[in-house]
Amino acid sequence: MTEQNAADVDPESYAEELRRKREEKDDFFGSHPQSPIPPEERDAFDGLDYFDPNPDARVEATVSVHEDPEPVPMETTAGDEVRYLRLVTFSFELRGEAVELHGYQQEREDDEAVFVPFRDKTTGQQSYRNGRYIELHPDEPLADSETVVLDFNLAYTPFCAYSETFACPLPPEENWLDVAVGAGERDWNSTN
Repeated sequence: MTEQNAADVDPESYAEELRRKREEKDDFFGSHPQSPIPPEERDAFDGLDYFDPNPDARVEATVSVHEDPEPVPMETTAGDEVRYLRLVTFSFELRGEAVELHGYQQEREDDEAVFVPFRDKTTGQQSYRNGRYIELHPDEPLADSETVVLDFNLAYTPFCAYSETFACPLPPEENWLDVAVGAGERDWNSTN
């Protein structure tokens, strides 16, 4: 998905592109040797479950880059801890609510994706019980941007939801949202 202004998207072509990317991911999960789906379950795998494409879940967020990023310890599903740097704060409105999410990196590298783990009111019900992730790949350094588009249609379930061989960071409490984000991947286990 290309970075565009949140309002500058044709809903039909956007939904078609999103469906195509989801089909590619389902193909990878169902057949690739590096799929997180255990090998003995891949033959029965018929795709992930997704919320319908939702253009309103693409939000334009104000960017506040932290010049001196603070370390944030995150627990993992394996019970240990990993440390990330709180690199940026995104401020935006979602479903009429003023919201903030923080973006992290393990080390500050300009070419590395910004990791945005979150929980919301769908967590543990319609989406994975330990939260979901967004990876942001900005077109330019965040320090040069006043706003970026956060697309919750791209929110995905971490690999640890499919197999205990993976350990995943848990979203810190500062990234727990008080709104439901009905976009992106649903909980795979609720339908399988």
